Amino acid sequence: MQNLKVVFEDNHIIVVEKRPNIPSQADKTEDIDMLTIVKQYIKEKYKKPGNVYLGLVHRLDRPVGGIMIFAKTSKAAARLSEQVREKVFKKKYLAVVDGKIEPEQGSLEDYLYKDERHNISKVVNKDKKNAKMAKLDYQLLKYNEKKDLSLIKINLHTGRHHQIRVQLSHFGHSIFGDQKYGNRGQGKQIALWAYQLTIKHPITKEEITFEDFPEPIGTWCILKEGK
Repeated sequence: MQNLKVVFEDNHIIVVEKRPNIPSQADKTEDIDMLTIVKQYIKEKYKKPGNVYLGLVHRLDRPVGGIMIFAKTSKAAARLSEQVREKVFKKKYLAVVDGKIEPEQGSLEDYLYKDERHNISKVVNKDKKNAKMAKLDYQLLKYNEKKDLSLIKINLHTGRHHQIRVQLSHFGHSIFGDQKYGNRGQGKQIALWAYQLTIKHPITKEEITFEDFPEPIGTWCILKEGK
């Protein structure tokens, strides 16, 4: 079984850390994925025979690390999926981006078009067919003048394909290490991390916030003086 960091677990949900470069679910690469890893963890921990039920509620891009929640029952999966649709499900990210982001706090609202053939998204005119509105808020936490990098916090309002990456790149502040939309840190790990997740518990209805921060190594050393 893969080394798995469990942030929270009860009879209905399990919250874990996804390491960068692991797919959220099985894909054509056939590399080990989070859904399989967590299923195996449950199977071994509880000595369950046969198949283990685990509901995939949301995804993170393969290069991105951070917090993920899975449902351990079909009822929990249905209720969490409804929260995603109704925007009760809230996600916040940390990112290290190129340059000093100004203004230091604001919102980005764009229309994105997903190019299925090339697996990229683009900022387009709102009148383009199949364009979808994308919105996020950002806040500067720290600027490293020597490296010309900004650490920012992101509150995601919509969950479009590659949304954070393409919106920040279009804004002129691409994410460090983003090989698809950026121009700095090629070959480095992308500095985008899902650090906070807020849900209503699918059974108790209690609002719960889970957090998981990246280790302050490499590009993330900008975090050393505080989160």
